[in-house]
Amino acid sequence: MSQAQLALPGLATEAAAEWVWSEEAFDSMDPPAFAHETVMRAEVIAALAPVADAGAVFVDATVGGGGHTEGILETHPEVRVIAFDRDEVALGAARERLARFGDRVTFVKTTFGDVESVLAKLGIETVSGVCADLGVSSPQLDDASRGMSFRREGPIDMRMDRSGGETALELVERLSDDELADIIFHYGEEKRSRRIARSVKRALAEGQLSTTLDLRRAIVRAVGPVRVGGVDPATRTFQALRIAVNAELEQLEALLEALPRVVRIGGRVAILSFHSLEDRLVKRAFQDRDTWAPLSKKPLVASEEEASANPRARSAKLRAAVRIEPGAGPERSGVRQAFGGGGTP
Repeated sequence: MSQAQLALPGLATEAAAEWVWSEEAFDSMDPPAFAHETVMRAEVIAALAPVADAGAVFVDATVGGGGHTEGILETHPEVRVIAFDRDEVALGAARERLARFGDRVTFVKTTFGDVESVLAKLGIETVSGVCADLGVSSPQLDDASRGMSFRREGPIDMRMDRSGGETALELVERLSDDELADIIFHYGEEKRSRRIARSVKRALAEGQLSTTLDLRRAIVRAVGPVRVGGVDPATRTFQALRIAVNAELEQLEALLEALPRVVRIGGRVAILSFHSLEDRLVKRAFQDRDTWAPLSKKPLVASEEEASANPRARSAKLRAAVRIEPGAGPERSGVRQAFGGGGTP
């Protein structure tokens, strides 16, 4: 394993230079094994448990490494799960992990925004439960060839499904300065978006934008290397580009719009989000009290023990709701018992 220490150019003095570690050169990296720590597994299972009747069908809209589906199938031996993911690598890992459950799990390579059409093709009108973990998995971040992280040097790709679609670099090439700034501002909630967009486009024009570390250098040139509250200055821009490339918020909106039609009356939905844009959309959807009865007033968060063991869990927020009969009004009995699992409401 090679290590290359790369200085960020364009800073005032040598003493002020910030160093970026590229743990492995991306052109020689093998993709890491899809080993992923499931976030708030117990809480998701508990939220769906009351509707895990014999013959119930659930949807795991983002199966990833298969942790939530595994927990559901282990806990409820008579439940079936339709497992979605757009990432072929994730699906392969989930198939291997869940092979022992045989035909109790069906795998579908698709985006979760297509849930309604996929279920229709499978001959399923409604399901008893849906779970979705909206976060980017650790294997996706750790695979330099995906270009989702500035911690490893790789191509500026960021696609979850690399079989097609526009890469992040192609997106940057296509957009004007103002359009790029708007994406960074809205999807990254980055106040310095104008400066960053100009710097990124300048690097592109000068032929200095090929890898993720090039992109980070362009961002640092615009805003400096100082971390705000411990957050790397490139974090928000990388998040914004990844969200745009994968149409993450549009997919979430499509899922939320379809859920009232695909979840049976009395069925349950549990959604894990990892940043405010996602959580805001989920919260707003569950505020439709003619359709949903939320299981708690505030989202559940990971226990201190889990957050300490798995830093990725620190930003997780779990919202869950029951599908109700229109006009029936929210029914909140058993809310605390339904969640359980040690989280904090």
